Amino acid sequence: MPLDLAEVHQIIQIDSELNKIRDYDMLLERILFEARRVVNADAGSIYVKEADQIAIKYAQNDTKQKRLLPGEKEVYPLFKIPIDDKSISGYVAMTGESLRLDDVYHLPEGCPFSYTTKYDEESNYKTTSMLTVPLKTQNNNVLGVIQIINGRDKDGNVVAFTKDDEALVSHFASNATVALQRAYMTRAMIIRMIRMAELRDPKETGAHVNRVAGYSGEIYEHWAYKQGLPAKEIAKNKDSFKLAAMLHDVGKVAISDLILKKPARFTPEEYKIMQTHTWAGARLFDDPQSDLDGIAADVALTHHDAWDGSGYPGWVDPATGEAQKVDAEGKVLPRKGEEISVYGRIVAVADVFDALISSRVYKQAWTEEKVLEEMQSMSGTKFDPEILNIFFEIYPRIQQIRQRYPDLSHE
Repeated sequence: MPLDLAEVHQIIQIDSELNKIRDYDMLLERILFEARRVVNADAGSIYVKEADQIAIKYAQNDTKQKRLLPGEKEVYPLFKIPIDDKSISGYVAMTGESLRLDDVYHLPEGCPFSYTTKYDEESNYKTTSMLTVPLKTQNNNVLGVIQIINGRDKDGNVVAFTKDDEALVSHFASNATVALQRAYMTRAMIIRMIRMAELRDPKETGAHVNRVAGYSGEIYEHWAYKQGLPAKEIAKNKDSFKLAAMLHDVGKVAISDLILKKPARFTPEEYKIMQTHTWAGARLFDDPQSDLDGIAADVALTHHDAWDGSGYPGWVDPATGEAQKVDAEGKVLPRKGEEISVYGRIVAVADVFDALISSRVYKQAWTEEKVLEEMQSMSGTKFDPEILNIFFEIYPRIQQIRQRYPDLSHE
């Protein structure tokens, strides 16, 4: 049955909104939300293909969300499923065909796959109807799978999904895949820039910048919610901010290898040179073409400024590196407190946390307990106390991001 006019308009509107999202993770989350919305589904998951497996990236559940306090988000387990005929999502990824099931506890005879009930038991949630649709490119390559759970009627009762629902989600998934490919290319380009920096600085790894971006986005979202900002503004800013956070240390490409790769402690003169990576990075965005450029410049310039004014570079002009504001002795005045961009204040927390808790070729990872104690000790000095409090409030989400982007063995 073809889509009716209202459904066509809805799909067009969603396509327009998805095409504005640049961050890959945010797009995945939004695709899942919209797929559920078009068929009024209570829950769902989205998986992305990784070699011969599919990995869960996002899960949403309206029923479980209602159990949380306002502003909180559900933390779901991360896992991977083989692409084979043993599971429902693996079967759809393998065949590239949609699958509509009225009751996963009573599957049709002859099905090669089964439903694992332990997820329901662990989460105290009952899955009944399920619609699983592949995310396919125009060349029929499967990028992932959307799994929609428990359709609802107008009274909120769980009902089976219909053929019309399947057609609607399949049509939506086809269009969403185009936006997903574009977002993936954007992230891939940024990661290539990071890898270029990684060739020179072993601290700048793809996993590190993905984690810093993830932490920063979650902290910002919770902070903005507490500020009472509109949901659309929060989503728009978070989209740009996550990409900008990935580029926080891009200015290090301007630092000499003699300093960048020095195994010993910097001399005062070398430390001064290292500090220039902040405004050198900001200068890369001195011809802003979008809000992303402006936020990226803020992040690069201010993520080493400290709440109490003890950080760097302070009030300097990114274009020249010269002082914009000086004290009575002619020294650069520090930025402090809310003079520092909120984006810079957030990345400061995210960057330091990840540096302390991660192992590198030159250091062992600190224990989680020691890291959290050290972070707390810097409240009001290096870190904005409000931002740090939010970091602790959403710490389960921080831990989940760490799991999502593990370091590779060579890092």
